[in-house]
Amino acid sequence: MEHDERPWGAYFVLEDSPTHKVKRIEVKPGGRLSYQYHHKRSEVWTIVKGEARITLDDVDTDYKSGDVIQIPLKAKHRIMNIGQEKLIFVEVQLGTYFGEDDIVRLEDDYQRS
Repeated sequence: MEHDERPWGAYFVLEDSPTHKVKRIEVKPGGRLSYQYHHKRSEVWTIVKGEARITLDDVDTDYKSGDVIQIPLKAKHRIMNIGQEKLIFVEVQLGTYFGEDDIVRLEDDYQRS
C-alpha cells in the first residue's frame, strides 16, 4: 500500500487504477492541506471521522462525519481539521491522471511549491 507522511498528516492509497484512485487521508488537529487545484482530476471527499473546514473556490463551509463533498475539475480547494481529534476522510479521484505532480498549489502553510 502506497503511504506518505506530510506536514499536516498522512495519506494511504487504498486503490489505484487507470480510471480512479482512492485514498484514506488523515489530518492532525489544526493541520490543513494546501489551497490547490488539479488539471486532470475531480475528487469526492467523504468525511469519516472528525470535523473539517473546507474551502471550495474561496467559500468556507464546515463538515462532519458522514458528509460528502464534490470537488469539480479545476476547482480551488483545501481542507482543515478544526476539531481536537484526527480528521479522517476518504478521497475518490476521477479523471485521466492521478499523479502528485497534478497538484497546483496556490497557498501552502509549509512553503511547498
